[in-house]
Amino acid sequence: MSVRNLDALFQPKSVALIGATERPGSIGAAVTRNALSGGFAGPVHLVNVKGGTILGRKAVRRVRDLPAPADLAIIATPPDTVAPLIGELGRAGTRAAVVITAGFGEGGDREQHAEGARRRQAVLDAAKPHLLRVVGPNCVGFLAPRLGLNASFAPASPPAGKIAFVGQSGAVLVAVIDWAADRGIGFSYLVSTGNMADVDFGDVIDYLALDADTSAILLYIEGLTEARKFMSAARAAARLKPVVVLKAGRHAEGARAARSHTGSMAGADAVYDAAFRRAGLLRVYGLGELFDATEVLGLTRPPRTDALAIVTNGGGFGVLASDDLGNLGGRLAKFRPETMAALDKALPRTWSHANPADIIGDANAERYVAALKPIAEDPEVGAVLVVNAATALASSLDTAKAVAASGIAERIPLIACWLGGRGAEEGRRLFAKAGIAAYDTPLRAARAFRHLVEFGKGQATLMQTPPSAPSEAPPDRAAAERVIAAALGEGRTLLTEPEAKSIIAAYGIPTVPTEIARDPDEAATLAEKFGFPVALKILSPQITHKSDVGGVRLNLDGPRAVARAAREMHERVAAARHDARIDGFTVSPMVRRPEAYELILGAAEDPLFGPVLMFGQGGTAAEIIGDRAMALPPLNLALAEGVMSRTRIDRLLHGFRDRKPAARGEIALALVRLSRLVAELDAVAELDINPLLADSQGVVALDARIVVRKPAPGEPARRFAIRPYPSELEAALEHQGARYRIRPIQPEDEPALMDAFKKLPPEDVRMRFFAPLKSLSHEMAARLTQIDYDREMAFVLAEERGG
Repeated sequence: MSVRNLDALFQPKSVALIGATERPGSIGAAVTRNALSGGFAGPVHLVNVKGGTILGRKAVRRVRDLPAPADLAIIATPPDTVAPLIGELGRAGTRAAVVITAGFGEGGDREQHAEGARRRQAVLDAAKPHLLRVVGPNCVGFLAPRLGLNASFAPASPPAGKIAFVGQSGAVLVAVIDWAADRGIGFSYLVSTGNMADVDFGDVIDYLALDADTSAILLYIEGLTEARKFMSAARAAARLKPVVVLKAGRHAEGARAARSHTGSMAGADAVYDAAFRRAGLLRVYGLGELFDATEVLGLTRPPRTDALAIVTNGGGFGVLASDDLGNLGGRLAKFRPETMAALDKALPRTWSHANPADIIGDANAERYVAALKPIAEDPEVGAVLVVNAATALASSLDTAKAVAASGIAERIPLIACWLGGRGAEEGRRLFAKAGIAAYDTPLRAARAFRHLVEFGKGQATLMQTPPSAPSEAPPDRAAAERVIAAALGEGRTLLTEPEAKSIIAAYGIPTVPTEIARDPDEAATLAEKFGFPVALKILSPQITHKSDVGGVRLNLDGPRAVARAAREMHERVAAARHDARIDGFTVSPMVRRPEAYELILGAAEDPLFGPVLMFGQGGTAAEIIGDRAMALPPLNLALAEGVMSRTRIDRLLHGFRDRKPAARGEIALALVRLSRLVAELDAVAELDINPLLADSQGVVALDARIVVRKPAPGEPARRFAIRPYPSELEAALEHQGARYRIRPIQPEDEPALMDAFKKLPPEDVRMRFFAPLKSLSHEMAARLTQIDYDREMAFVLAEERGG
C-alpha cells in the first residue's frame, strides 16, 4: 500500500499534456480543450510530435523540450509510445501520469490481450525506477474541480465541492458528472481508474481518507485487484468519513465448481457484500441511490435510534412512506404518552393520533412546527421525516421556510420530502441551502433514513469492543495437521467424515463421536458399543453429499437393523454411483435434541478475497433455502453475532412462543473457533459443518466435510483480505523470577487499556498523547486497540499469573 507521489496527481503545480491536438473528433482534442479551459492556475504544457500551435498555445515536439518537468503528465498517444514516454517523464522528474490511451489488454482476442499485457508491463517497468505513479491506462482521465483542472475527455466540468468520486468506468464517470450537475452537486476530485495497472482503489482511498477537502468518497466498482490493500484502506477511511460504494455485476455467476455447500453458495457478489460490510462501507444499488445516500450522510447526523417518525399533511403519503420504510427493513417509532399528549394539545382533534402523524390537509407552517417540536423531544424517535403535498390551503414554500428555520434539525435528524415537480422544487432547494436533505418521493426519503441507520451500524461495528472469549485450552493444531498430512500423503483431498470431525474437534467445536465400519457386521458391532439408536452413513471418497444417493439412515435401533440397513445401502449406492469406491460405513450415536435447529457453518476460498466464512440454515435443503450470510475472517464474538443477525433463522434462535432461545453465544463461539481453524490450517480449502445442531443446551456438529490441498508456499496469512491476529509474534519472557507474555494488542484489550490509562501520571499522559488528557474515550481506545496488523503494530506486555 502506498500513497507515495500521489500528491503530484491530486495537488499538481504544473501539467503536461502529451498528445495534445485540435483535430476535430479526437480524444486528444477533447482533453486539450478541457485542460486549457478549466482555469487551472499552473502552467499546462502541450506536447505534440509536430509541434506548432494548438488552440492558440505553443506546443513542443518532445518531452525533453519542456521548459521544466511537470508534476503531472496526461498521455493520449498510441499505446506503443506510452512506455517510452513514461520512462522519459520519470527521468525528467515527473512523479505522476494519467494514461488515457487504450490497448493494454482490455477486451479483444487472445493475441490482442497478450500484446496489451506486454505493453502494460512495459509501462510499469518504465515507471518503477522513478517511483512515477500511473493512473489507468484506458481511462477517461482525472478532474480536480477545486483546482480548475479537467484532464479528461468528459463533456463537462462539474463545480467544486466536498465529494470525491472514484470509478472504473469512464461512461459512469461522465454520467455522474451529468447527474450531479442537475442537482448542484460539486466534487473535490473525480478519478477514472481504468485498468489499474498501478494506482488502484486502495491507493486512491488511502489518499482521500486524509484529504481535508473531501468529506465523502463515492466508489463505482466493477472488480478489485488487491483485496487486502482495498480492505485496509477502506476500513481506515470509513472511520473518518462516509464511503459509499456502487458495485456492478451483482448477478453474474460467481460460484465456482465446489465440493461443499459453502463453496457453491459463496457467489462473488455475496463475498463483495461481506467485504463492504466488514469495511464499514455503505453499499447502494444505483446512481440515484448513490447521490441520495451521499446527500443524507453529508447533511444529517446519525439517528438516535433506528425508529422513524413521520409528519405529513396527507394520510395516504404517510402510509406510502410507512410501507416503503417497512419494505426496506425499517420501523416506525412508537410515540410516548407525553408526546401524544403534547400533540393532542397542539393539533386539531382530527389528527391521526398515531405515527405517521397526519396533521390534516389544511396544515400550515405553524402547525407543522407545532407537531415537530414534541416529536423531536421523544427519546424513542431516531429521526423525523416531514412530508408535504401541495394544497390550495397553505403555502408549501412558507412551510419549508418555517421548518428549516425552526431549529428542529439541530435537535433531531430531519429529512424532508416535498412532493411534486416544479412546484415543490423551490422548497427542496431551500432545504438543501439550510443543510437539510430533501427528496421528491416517500421511497427516496425512507431509503435515505435507512442509509443513515445502516451507516451508523457500520460505524458502530468498526468501533465495537468485542467481549472477551472464554478462557479455554488452545486448539490441538498439531493433531489436525497430522490428519491432513496423512490424507495428502495417500493422495486424497476429501477427508473422511471421522477425519473431518477430528479436525473441528481439535479446534473446540463439539462433535458426535464417529467410527468407521468396513462391512455391515462391523457396523452392527460398533452400533452396540455406542448404544441405540444410531446413524449410519456411506463412506466413499467420491460421494460428497451422501443423502443425495440414499447414503444416510437415521434412528436405527438394534444390531440387525444396522446390518440390514448397511447391506441395503451398499447395494443402492453401488447401483446409483458406479464410479464411486465404497470404503465402508460410518456409525455414530443419534443425538436426541427435539428443539434443536439445524445450522450450517462453512469456509471456502474466494479467488480475490481469500478465505470466507458462512453461517445459515442447514440441513439437506441448505442450498435451496439459501438463508445464509457470508463474512471475512478473522472473527471475534461481536462480529460472529453480527453475521448471525443477518439471517432469517436467527430470529428463531432468539426463541418464540414456548420455544427456548438457542445458546447464541455458543454458536458465535463456534464461528470464532472456525475462523481460527481457517487462519491456522492453510491446507483447508473448503469446509462444511452441516448440520450443526443448536438449542438451549449448546451446539454439536453431526456431520463435517473438509477438502484439503497442499499448502501454498509463502506466508499463510497472505491469503486473507484482512490479516489475522499474528500469533507468531507472541513470546514468553522472564524477568526477576516473574513470567510475562508479550503479544500484539487485540480489540478485547480495550477495557484493560482504559484501566491502565487511569494509573498513568499526568506527565506520562502528556508525553504519550502530546496533550493533557484526563480520560481516554471509547473512540480513542478503540483506535488504539482495533489496529490493522497489515499496516501497524502495537504490543501488550502482561504478567502471567497462576499455575
